[in-house]
Amino acid sequence: MRKRFIIYGMAGWITEVVFTGMGSLVMGAVNLAAYTYLWMFPIYGMGVLLEPIHDHIRSISWIVRGFIWVGVIFTIEYLAGWILQVTIGTCPWDYSGRTIYSVDGFIRLDFIPVWFAAGLIFEQLHDFLDQTLSQLK
Repeated sequence: MRKRFIIYGMAGWITEVVFTGMGSLVMGAVNLAAYTYLWMFPIYGMGVLLEPIHDHIRSISWIVRGFIWVGVIFTIEYLAGWILQVTIGTCPWDYSGRTIYSVDGFIRLDFIPVWFAAGLIFEQLHDFLDQTLSQLK
């Protein structure tokens, strides 16, 4: 479980850096400035806890699974943002005032397509880890 936690944490960090870097390009910043937060590593790493959900919904159509992942990811993102707000006094990814689609600054409803795709990609990573790590044993 520890290896998977680290793999999910690193995969999340790398994906976020690429995503925010490409966002910089879309906004006209050719330097492709990218960022993430140290807080995100354990949040992404906890993806290991989502593997049983994937195993349970595996037989459902990909469209339904994608929307299940949106709900799961929004719930985690909202709760993580709220917990950080309460414990350290700020949510690092505070979306307040950045979009009309923000919910309490913790999630962005316009990210539905992003989280839909991310959930389905997570499934592929999970299957890859199952296959690869079982071969290493």
